[in-house]
Amino acid sequence: MSSVQVQEGPVILIGYEYRLQLQAEADLFPEEASFVGQVRSAITAATVVAELSTAAGSVLRVDVRTLEIVLAPAVTASLAPGGVVLDLVRTDLEPDRHLGFVLEIPVALPVTRFAVSGGL
Repeated sequence: MSSVQVQEGPVILIGYEYRLQLQAEADLFPEEASFVGQVRSAITAATVVAELSTAAGSVLRVDVRTLEIVLAPAVTASLAPGGVVLDLVRTDLEPDRHLGFVLEIPVALPVTRFAVSGGL
């Protein structure tokens, strides 16, 4: 049986850093845990927009119940208005374990846009 929960969260603004914290109700993220994930324009899309990982610093372990996803401005600059999907897999276990969620995040073009390097 699957269920869908809708939660309000921040929209990805093209060209700006994006951060989202995920909190679990149990201690699911021990210190030695490592995670990877992919960002795509749709679940069925063949093209990967961005790779996420603890090794690259785009999935940060905050504590045993909190992860933070970080998309750098260079990554969000490559997105198109609409939305993206992503999920995460824990890779330090044998076999790898999918965390059991898919996030659908809206993507918007902001009025104020800088070059990826930022600043006015």
